Amino acid sequence: AVFASMRACEQVRTFVCYPNLNVTIIGTHAGLQVGGDGATHAAIEDVSIMRSFPNMTVVQPADAVAAKALAHAAVDFKGPLYVRLHRNPVADLYDPASYRFEWGKATELYEGTDVTIIATGLMVQESLKARELLAQEGISAAVLDMHTIKPLDREAVIKAAEKTGCIVTAEEANILGGLGGAVAEVVTETCPVPVLRVGVKDIFGRSGDPYALLERYELTAKDVAAAARRAVAMKK
Repeated sequence: AVFASMRACEQVRTFVCYPNLNVTIIGTHAGLQVGGDGATHAAIEDVSIMRSFPNMTVVQPADAVAAKALAHAAVDFKGPLYVRLHRNPVADLYDPASYRFEWGKATELYEGTDVTIIATGLMVQESLKARELLAQEGISAAVLDMHTIKPLDREAVIKAAEKTGCIVTAEEANILGGLGGAVAEVVTETCPVPVLRVGVKDIFGRSGDPYALLERYELTAKDVAAAARRAVAMKK
């Protein structure tokens, strides 16, 4: 992902997006999932880079089931497409017999009344764990899998803002220009409510065990739950 979005950045912009060609770019080892490959290999800027290109669609599946469905959907996709994949396996969230991938439409995993957690990629798993932690405290959290980061499901974001009154975003990428920024843009323009972003806080990645890095960069379920508590408190 770090090379597809940065070393080939100008080529993607000028020779794929500008002429609006049917090209799918798959970025693997995204986020902090590069393990011991080296700190500079951690692609935390790729979402904001790709999202800024006109004509580009940016997607990130949450599990292997969604990734497979996305692969089939990408065959007939028209236009530039950036698919963000992680390196390490995660538990399946979806049933392969019933899951259907739909471009630009968030998947509502759970309904809630107090706060909405909008997550993408492996952070969907952490957000579901956070929901359980919050439920123990009497906080009802909705969870959305925002697999399509661009174009964003504006309708789902606005509905979440109106229903729960606050939002937390969760992504394994730089919070500048990523999912959190995209959600905040929609909320401030349509239905202003508190929006707190869980993500890499504008710093570079490091080498190490991917899950240890999630803890170091405060991207675990407990961090998502903590942000949700703060967001709920901001409503009062």
